[in-house]
Amino acid sequence: MANKEKRTYNLTAATVRTVRELADEYHAAPTQDAVVELAVSELARRLRDEEESAVWEAAAADPTFRAESQEIEDAYRGADRETWPA
Repeated sequence: MANKEKRTYNLTAATVRTVRELADEYHAAPTQDAVVELAVSELARRLRDEEESAVWEAAAADPTFRAESQEIEDAYRGADRETWPA
């Protein structure tokens, strides 16, 4: 079992009701604690995805990155034709 740490957070009554509902009625997770852990994990994943998307967007606008990407694509184009299915 993972180590747990007892914490106290001040949440609105609506949030507490929603957490309870997600656990008890929707079975989103086996416990209310698990609902909160799942929600925090999902938020963290979404924020990481947004950050990664921004990095790729910036790279796509970077002429040096685009040139290097094209060089790599050109270098492996023949090998791709030989090994990838048509």
